Amino acid sequence: MARQIQNTLYVMTQNSYLHLENDTLRVDVEHVKKMQVPLHHLGSVVCLGNIMLSPSLMHRCAGDGIALVLLDGNGRFKARLEGPVSGNILLRQAQHRLALDKKFALSIAQSAIAGKLRNSRQVLLRGAREAGDEQDGIVLTAAAETLSNSLRNLPFADNLDVLRGIEGDAAKNYFAALPLLVKRDARDKFTMDGRTRRPPRDRFNALLSFLYSMLMNDCRSALEAVGLDPQLGFLHAVRPGRAALALDLMEEFRAIFADRLALTLINRGQIGANDFAEREGGAVLLEGDARRTVVVAYQERKQEEIMHPLLETKVPIGLLPLLQARFMARTLRGDMEGYLPFLYR
Repeated sequence: MARQIQNTLYVMTQNSYLHLENDTLRVDVEHVKKMQVPLHHLGSVVCLGNIMLSPSLMHRCAGDGIALVLLDGNGRFKARLEGPVSGNILLRQAQHRLALDKKFALSIAQSAIAGKLRNSRQVLLRGAREAGDEQDGIVLTAAAETLSNSLRNLPFADNLDVLRGIEGDAAKNYFAALPLLVKRDARDKFTMDGRTRRPPRDRFNALLSFLYSMLMNDCRSALEAVGLDPQLGFLHAVRPGRAALALDLMEEFRAIFADRLALTLINRGQIGANDFAEREGGAVLLEGDARRTVVVAYQERKQEEIMHPLLETKVPIGLLPLLQARFMARTLRGDMEGYLPFLYR
């Protein structure tokens, strides 16, 4: 229905009504109180699907710095309500100035793609080691090698178009091999003919899209927390309403946050074929109770600890976007020579 995890409240029951009651957020379903949370316990509220919000609550959240995030039923980002923008204006000035520096922008974009390809390669190699079928292991190892070739080509990309081409080819090879990491008795239900989105055309893509939406929101929040403008990126083109820098930042986390978790949920039977519905036009969407399962698993994954190679200490996975956002800010200020993405070991 609604679940508070750390300082984020996720509301998933359709037609829930969120409103202000004194200094608390109250959740009603069909005029019955289901939950009440003190506002000072919240940093953000994420609403999935058809959730109603009272104007008084929206005003209070904006004033208290509590972000209201609206996702559609499939987890796709729709809108974000927040109060006045805070942060370091000097840092944002540096960001806007350096975004116009083609050489600097290319270096940041190369780092983002390097992190993505390196972490994607690790997912394939781990799958190859654990493969029960020899032929699967051979195919996965070969796909990992193609990503290695793409990594070696990144320094020779002299503009963003060439870089995007390298990343696009690598992504095709990666997603062609990814279904081999699904256990055999589930593969016929979780087939994937490449990456599809807007809308996703199969169950695997629907699950990935849902996870990517939550990851993007976390990356956007991390950038805002350190004072950066999430709209102005280096790899992704700037478009109205597009959080380009959040998309840049999330590239290095896609494989370790979302792809691995999707595989775990499928292979453990926590998400099954019946948890999806096909809509008119061929769109495939994750259904009600399954969305709760994925949200809980995603938050539990964020609480797991992992060794950070630069800090040389264990940190919760959920803090990685914030840490990397800080490294991004230090790079823009000139405190670091170049941005170093998080590399999963």
